[in-house]
Amino acid sequence: MSRPSAPAAEDPCDERLAEGQTLVVDGLSLRVRVSARRARLGLTVERDASLTLRTPEDCRLRRAEKFVRDNRPWIESKLLLSEERRQLHPVRSLYDGEIHRYLGRDYPLLLVDGPAGQEDDGQGRSDAPVRLVAGRLRLSRSVAADPQQARKAIAAWYSRAGQRWMRGRLQPWAARMDVAEPPVEVRDLGHRWGTYRAGPDGSGRVALHWAVFQLPIHLIDYVVAHELAHVRVAGHGPDYWRLLGRALPECRRLKAELDELGRRVWMGDVGTQP
Repeated sequence: MSRPSAPAAEDPCDERLAEGQTLVVDGLSLRVRVSARRARLGLTVERDASLTLRTPEDCRLRRAEKFVRDNRPWIESKLLLSEERRQLHPVRSLYDGEIHRYLGRDYPLLLVDGPAGQEDDGQGRSDAPVRLVAGRLRLSRSVAADPQQARKAIAAWYSRAGQRWMRGRLQPWAARMDVAEPPVEVRDLGHRWGTYRAGPDGSGRVALHWAVFQLPIHLIDYVVAHELAHVRVAGHGPDYWRLLGRALPECRRLKAELDELGRRVWMGDVGTQP
């Protein structure tokens, strides 16, 4: 009788990748995102030209390194395209009459003494530093005097207004894709328009950047549909685009429009008044 062979020892140099770690391959720095829903590796070049490596659970270092090296030409082509499409986001100076956008429409800024008006925040009415009233985006002059405080106040207004506007907006798109409607939150997402995060029990949550609500409504709907497609398909492979295309046949055209118009959306940069 032959002696049973001992199990192969685990290679200590071939470690398992962990969520959130930084992987450096031949000078490329990639943030690792691990998902139990993935079976294959994937790469994403983010809008800020950072790189994300998406992996299944139990993905090993050497497999990931080989995948990155094999896809080096694709990465370099996407980085070059990202450089050509360098963001042209405006810098706001927060002066009287400056144009700000909401749902694709232009609204001039109006600086006012004292609070901008009363706003219901869900816990009763209170003074608000920013309000949209009669076609003007009203901003308290005392808040505008501090650019960082003003930036925070305007971003918070977009977040509240966007959260209210989104009520009931996901349901038709969720029905088209035959998925449960997830909760949605509006907040600062850095360089991403939106995200979908699956929960451990199969539930998930959609988050949208507050700056999305400067876009025209049809592009906001595209961002919503884009994230809802991730309820069923992780990553941006062929299966993902087939699903999104069935719900939104013009999705490729809308993506190109968002890529172009999105470069000119205000992301919160503020400067001095002219």
